[in-house]
Amino acid sequence: MQELISPDPQVSVRHQCELLDLCRGTYYYQCAPETDENLALLRRLDELHLEHPVYGSRKLTVSLRREGRVINRKRVVRLLRLMGIEAIYAKPRTSLPAPGHQIYPYLLRDLVVRRGRIRSGVRISCMCPWPEGSCIWWR
Repeated sequence: MQELISPDPQVSVRHQCELLDLCRGTYYYQCAPETDENLALLRRLDELHLEHPVYGSRKLTVSLRREGRVINRKRVVRLLRLMGIEAIYAKPRTSLPAPGHQIYPYLLRDLVVRRGRIRSGVRISCMCPWPEGSCIWWR
């Protein structure tokens, strides 16, 4: 935020913050640097992710605990987000049709229900090798 506000003798910092709808604390705030312990954890998490890219936060927490580190999952999640690391896993692709797949229309889209308990059913017939007339019908 300090890029937007300049110490100008004509316009005070307080007035500039007011114009930008910011608290003055936001202008003066400086982020605390990461501790040496967190930097070591970040380095180790990066190494573990390179060794096992399918491990998520739970498995990485277990791996770090087996190494003798006292750490909880929330901290691992925060550090992974800080580095932009995410486990590799199969993501759902439910809304993408397969190539060449025919998309069938939804036949009940314009159906107006005027009374309750409308019976809906589908009648399915089959082509069967049995003599004619012995085919089974479902309702």
